[in-house]
Amino acid sequence: MSHKAWMKTVPTENCDVLMTFPDTTDDHTLLWLLNHIRLGIPELIVQVRHHKHTRVYAFFVTATYESLLRGADEIGLRKPVKAEFGGGMRSFSCEEDYIYENIENEFYFFTSQERQNIIRYWLENLRAKQGESLHNIHFLEGQPIIPELAARGVIQQVFPLHEQRILKRLMKSWVQAVCESQPLGKVSRGWHGGGGGGLGGSRPRSHPPSAPADEICDYFGVKIAMYFAWLGFYTSAMVYPAVFGSILYTFTDSDQTSQDICCVVFAIFNVIWATFFLEEWKRRGAEFAYKWGTLDTPAESIEEPRPQFRGIKRISPVTSAEEFYYPPWKRLLFQCLVSLPVCLACLSFVFLLMLGCFQLQEFVLSIQELPRIIRFLPKIVLAVIITACDEVYKKIAYWLNDMGAW
Repeated sequence: MSHKAWMKTVPTENCDVLMTFPDTTDDHTLLWLLNHIRLGIPELIVQVRHHKHTRVYAFFVTATYESLLRGADEIGLRKPVKAEFGGGMRSFSCEEDYIYENIENEFYFFTSQERQNIIRYWLENLRAKQGESLHNIHFLEGQPIIPELAARGVIQQVFPLHEQRILKRLMKSWVQAVCESQPLGKVSRGWHGGGGGGLGGSRPRSHPPSAPADEICDYFGVKIAMYFAWLGFYTSAMVYPAVFGSILYTFTDSDQTSQDICCVVFAIFNVIWATFFLEEWKRRGAEFAYKWGTLDTPAESIEEPRPQFRGIKRISPVTSAEEFYYPPWKRLLFQCLVSLPVCLACLSFVFLLMLGCFQLQEFVLSIQELPRIIRFLPKIVLAVIITACDEVYKKIAYWLNDMGAW
């Protein structure tokens, strides 16, 4: 079932994340997962809905404002601080919640993108206890439940909902910025609050308009916003080499000497331009990173591991916190004894097939009596083999990645 049907058919406004199931899902599976979510993540509010057109079930997931505040504290969500308390960005803390901007109003404090990040964090860290199982799926102790069910096809999709009203407003502001020739990468000096539309939550928001990059960040997140900010900055910066190159082309004579000199001059200009471009983007990117609260995010070594990671529990010698550990020698052993031989075997198989097709092509071309259409047969065979191998190798690559990247 396509998730587009769910995005435009939302029976309740109190929904941030949607979890859909195949139409073959039985009631036992739904009740088992619903019970685990409600017991393991009491902060979440889960409503079960049935889509009348596709006849499949879905979980509409949200959380109360108080629960989201605790979740923001748990994941260290960075929020702007009031000016009287020093300003800037700081990881949220429930003990000092009064120092953050718009904390008094639940409709302004979280963007729905932030709401959904908190909910996704809870869902992905719902872990199984020892000996738990669902049908033929046996979970390891501490193994994330929802990612495993999604990988097994029990859960079809988990995704945030779009808000059409905010999408239209974003599109309008984006087109307006282009028509007014305003660079997308320009840093707004106006309102820096945490409001704004986001994926899903149909909460009313009425705040002063911000630059398109800020609205993209509120809606799609920092990564997407940073990409479009860089794209706008890069497009604007390309004006200089375009103008300089056009001038050189206009005044360059047709003789070879003049063309060589102009090429050298343009190459030197590009080196200088690229240096200024990179240095300016470092400064501009740092401004965005500070503004969006990602300038001094924790290093990967102290972040939560990905939910799909499996291993034995131990106390980290670095952070003294409990973590899952997978011995590096086991990973190296798998790479040497499994990954490398499989990759070499696949490469050898393709190489031999290619040689066989070339030999077949030579043999077919040597027979003059064959019809012309038969002469294309080796090429057709090679194309079919490449397509088939692509599908097979893709599955092998996924398996090697899952087994060797713990």
